[in-house]
Amino acid sequence: MKHNEKEMKFLRDEINEMWRLVISQIEKTKQALLTNDVELALEIVSLEKKVDAYELRLDSNCEHYIALYNPVAIDLRLVLSIMKISITLERIADYAAGVARYVLEAECQPFTDKMKEALKLEKMFDILLSMMTASLVSFNSENAKNASRILAKDKGIDDIYSSSIDLLSEQIGKDHNDARCGLEMMMVIRKLERIGDHCSNIVEEIVFYIEAKVLKHKGKREV
Repeated sequence: MKHNEKEMKFLRDEINEMWRLVISQIEKTKQALLTNDVELALEIVSLEKKVDAYELRLDSNCEHYIALYNPVAIDLRLVLSIMKISITLERIADYAAGVARYVLEAECQPFTDKMKEALKLEKMFDILLSMMTASLVSFNSENAKNASRILAKDKGIDDIYSSSIDLLSEQIGKDHNDARCGLEMMMVIRKLERIGDHCSNIVEEIVFYIEAKVLKHKGKREV
């Protein structure tokens, strides 16, 4: 194996490790929020620095690879995609940590318990985890054929987010004592909606890498 191939394999291994760590963060965030697990929430927040370290290291290593080997065509697209995906994964982990911090707000837990099922929080997490896992498979298999299906799942996240605004507004209107916790829960759901958007960004980067197609800023995402 040539030296540049070893370096490329190292970059791929690094982004895979980071990807799996962030998926694990989302899984733990789901459990922490649904069960009010404070210890798990603290673990999620503490692991945020590990994700940050991956992003910084990958950014530096990708820049080094470009400077040293001057890649072109698909190799260049791969390195650029790894850089952008690592940044996106770091942002997803930030949102997960933000949700975990909500769990640490003990005074809002009674409100959370009351609203969990109605807000379809578990379904939101399941869709996000499905998008994250499927996109990782696409990246490693270098197959973008399922990109449209992954991107379509984001609509499910958007629909739940939209309905949650009405539901929380109604609840706050009924009981003004719920106002603060209701607004904080709205921010939590907004974070989950943003994770969905970032998952879509990752899929767009995979399509760019594999098929040299740019999907960003299109009215409709088509593959």
